[in-house]
Amino acid sequence: MSGPLADIKVLDLAWVVAGPMIGRSLADFGATVVRVEHPKRVDTARAIGPYYGGGYDVQRSACYANGNAGKLGLALDLQNEDARDVVRELAAWADVVVESFAPGQVNRWGLDYDSLKAINPKIIMVSTSLMGQAGPWKALAGFGNIGAAMSGYQGLVGPEEGLPTGPFGPYTDYVAPRFGIPMVLAALDWRARSGEGCYIDLGQAETGMQFLASAFADYGATGRIAKAEGNRDAAMAPHGVYPALTKEGEDPRWIAVAAQNDAAWTALAAEIGGAASDARFATLAGRKAAEAELDEIVGAWTATRDPVATAQALQGLGVAASTVANAADLAEDPQLEHLGHWERVPHPQIGQATVEASRFALSATPAHVARPAPEYGRDQEAVLTGILGYDAAKLDALKAAGAMP
Repeated sequence: MSGPLADIKVLDLAWVVAGPMIGRSLADFGATVVRVEHPKRVDTARAIGPYYGGGYDVQRSACYANGNAGKLGLALDLQNEDARDVVRELAAWADVVVESFAPGQVNRWGLDYDSLKAINPKIIMVSTSLMGQAGPWKALAGFGNIGAAMSGYQGLVGPEEGLPTGPFGPYTDYVAPRFGIPMVLAALDWRARSGEGCYIDLGQAETGMQFLASAFADYGATGRIAKAEGNRDAAMAPHGVYPALTKEGEDPRWIAVAAQNDAAWTALAAEIGGAASDARFATLAGRKAAEAELDEIVGAWTATRDPVATAQALQGLGVAASTVANAADLAEDPQLEHLGHWERVPHPQIGQATVEASRFALSATPAHVARPAPEYGRDQEAVLTGILGYDAAKLDALKAAGAMP
């Protein structure tokens, strides 16, 4: 399968998640993506579990496998000038360069946009970092959890009047690529029409802020500062996550329930019975005024019921409800399986790796994972000989100079 981006060539100098997921998505639709790394500087994604087989192994990280499937792997030590010369030749070949080093690092290596543009005037370059490439906080270091803090999420996610917990994981690492991918596609479209490349400065924390527009607007209009309210919602009650029946030996199970209007509450109250029939709860204002009591009533009812059967029954009554899925639930979810969310890719070390399929489903040109994520230097010959035309003497010289393993 060639894919709609089969003519696009990408030099991927990024690491962890935010940058590599851009290249991963382009590879899904046929782009040739060359991923450059070196074993002496282990990509953080390789050091994040879980690992296929259980034990720590930088060649078996599921996180790395997911973010780098479909790419060619090239091992180069970018501390070495000869290796950087190889990168410059790849930049001359490429349409797109993606990097996620600390701001200023590519400048010190002579691999910044202006330097690469002198080699390839039509190059499109993406630099993704926590706070962007310029400004007083450009050098602020950290990962997506710090990006979530800078975006405002850490203070909004958690129990009311309790310690903030923040969203799960490195939040902005997964938000930023959703902006970077359409930016690259827009830049490619612009280049096709104008003949010009461009530089994209992708600040991860700023991308996270885009999803808090309502909180910013509220502050601008009223001066009110949004704060953590647990699972509560100003327009719905009950609106929460409640304990469910847990079988012996299982981890605790939970069910999310939301009464989106008075009619939904009436249906839910009829199922619960007893204290839920109190006339105080007939309106949203009444339910909000006694929300803590309401949560106790709903939670006591759900605690004795199977979460899956209860969610299905409530959905049938027009009440929004769902089990709180764990990893095993998602792996076996029939809807995700129907959508092809999981893709199994042959892997030389572990037999088969399971990765997430593309986030985009195109009917005429579907995505496809062409190959598993690379082990260190897996495609050395394919890239250096096949793409750049190096002969054996050149490869030996690069090894002798320490540019590659």
